[in-house]
Amino acid sequence: MVLVLDIGNSDITIGLFNREELRHTWRIPSTAQRPELFYGIKFRDYFQEAGLPITAVEKIVLSSVVPNLTGTIINVTVSLFKKNPIVLGPEVYPKLPIEVLNPYEIGSDLVANAVSAHSLFNKTCIIVDFGTALTFTTISGEGKMLGVAIAPGLKTAIRALSQNTAKLFDVPLEQPETALGKNTVQAIQAGILLGYEGLVKSMLERIKIELNDPEISTVATGGLSSIITPSSGTFTRVEPNLTLNGLRLVAECV
Repeated sequence: MVLVLDIGNSDITIGLFNREELRHTWRIPSTAQRPELFYGIKFRDYFQEAGLPITAVEKIVLSSVVPNLTGTIINVTVSLFKKNPIVLGPEVYPKLPIEVLNPYEIGSDLVANAVSAHSLFNKTCIIVDFGTALTFTTISGEGKMLGVAIAPGLKTAIRALSQNTAKLFDVPLEQPETALGKNTVQAIQAGILLGYEGLVKSMLERIKIELNDPEISTVATGGLSSIITPSSGTFTRVEPNLTLNGLRLVAECV
């Protein structure tokens, strides 16, 4: 089995693959202040609850955009699974079936997304990742990453609004029925969720115009992808586990 770890700004997402099948997924909040012991216990508990032996893991692939957590999780995997993880980064990129844009700047999670999308479509496509940040990654049919656009994610936008406005507060991420909010919660939901739907559509249209290809495939991913995508009708596919599958594919290349 292949264990994949996507260390993001909000969560560590863990996936366990049996060949191409994603058998288990788990999430742990990304907190750099917690000791290695905490994460080691969480990993061991997950495997025990799933009835899986630690020795079932044959390979480990790790992507991290949180440097303060990277070393901690590497130490945990080495201690628990007795294996050095493949850390997705510039040293690994030459072995991948894609050409990575600015290897020392781009987030490894976006590279994993690109690997997965290229395998899925094998033609020019745009990946929209709804996470802590909202990212648009475009990759050509030949596997070249053409560019990235980044905006604050949905939760980030709501948090910024509530923290900097005295009378506003955190609200549930639920699609409003109307753009005409009748109370504070509905007003924020309308402004952020419906506004972001427009942002996504506008960005996709702009990228398609710049590439002179209105038929470019689009794929939505990320933990918050289900919030925007039902009403937008703009995506070819929705693949919540695109990043995890990309990390699995990395294991096959390295």
